[in-house]
Amino acid sequence: MPSSRVAEPGILDRKRVVFSGRNLTKIYRNGELEVRALNGADLDLYVGEMLVLLGPSGSGKSTLLNILGGLDRPTSGTVFFKDRDLTRLDENALTAYRREHVGFVFQFYNLIPSLTARENVGLVTEIASNPMKPEEALALVGLGERLNHFPSQLSGGEQQRVAIARAIAKRPEVLLCDEPTGALDSKTGVLVLEALVAVNQELGTSTAVITHNQAIKDIAHRVAYFTDGKITHVEENSRRLDPADISW
Repeated sequence: MPSSRVAEPGILDRKRVVFSGRNLTKIYRNGELEVRALNGADLDLYVGEMLVLLGPSGSGKSTLLNILGGLDRPTSGTVFFKDRDLTRLDENALTAYRREHVGFVFQFYNLIPSLTARENVGLVTEIASNPMKPEEALALVGLGERLNHFPSQLSGGEQQRVAIARAIAKRPEVLLCDEPTGALDSKTGVLVLEALVAVNQELGTSTAVITHNQAIKDIAHRVAYFTDGKITHVEENSRRLDPADISW
């Protein structure tokens, strides 16, 4: 049974779009070899939504996420962040866009070993215009008692939650997560998913989570299914599950 901690999704407000991508293609070339990572993908992400992007490795999920986050550019197609066409921004504008609006969480934590959890999060708050306190961000992901621990003193799941706290400490409008539980066992992965759900619910952060794990789709408002560089279909969950209730 779904936990009471996860609200029913209701009707998504489809007028409030954060991202709108249309006919996105991405072609990588190495000499005469051509790899088509995206092949006409369309996607919308709504304000306050938890969206899961589901598909096998190599289906184009990470490529799409990198384009949404301003880390890469499409070969063709358009992608808007609200009313801004990201494909028309120069490198300086893309850097400012990433810094001001987007938080990233990757499969590997990329924490600085010589810094504590508080200090790792503090690196982001020093350059943000309206940051949380590191203590506040760490408390939100359940690490309020681990502020002064170094990465080597934290489990893999705790390190990933520090990475989430670091990503959200600048109060981004969007959180983009690429296989955030991919290196974790199921028990630890649940804790990481609970942190992502808490961020989505308590801060209203629009969140996209890439995964190849079918079970994770049940925590989302909507699920976008990837195959061969395209989104084949999108489903809306009528009932969402708490991460602790999903079956891995």
